[in-house]
Amino acid sequence: MSSQTTDSTTVYRVTGMTCGHCESAVTEEISALPGVVSVKAVAASGQVTVTSSAPLDDEAVRAAVDEAGYELAGRD
Repeated sequence: MSSQTTDSTTVYRVTGMTCGHCESAVTEEISALPGVVSVKAVAASGQVTVTSSAPLDDEAVRAAVDEAGYELAGRD
């Protein structure tokens, strides 16, 4: 019996990231959210690509980004 899962990928814009440490902080906080499969933060573009097993609540993502010390500017 095979189970098929369809992951959801969302790209967010995060302001304030300037370096690898920033990327790590944002990645760590978002990765702690339930259902998150992977996170790729890129400081140069301000983009954070989040793959999750189900669509995430934007407010939960906003709270995680805020906890890391940055601001969620929206989705790309």
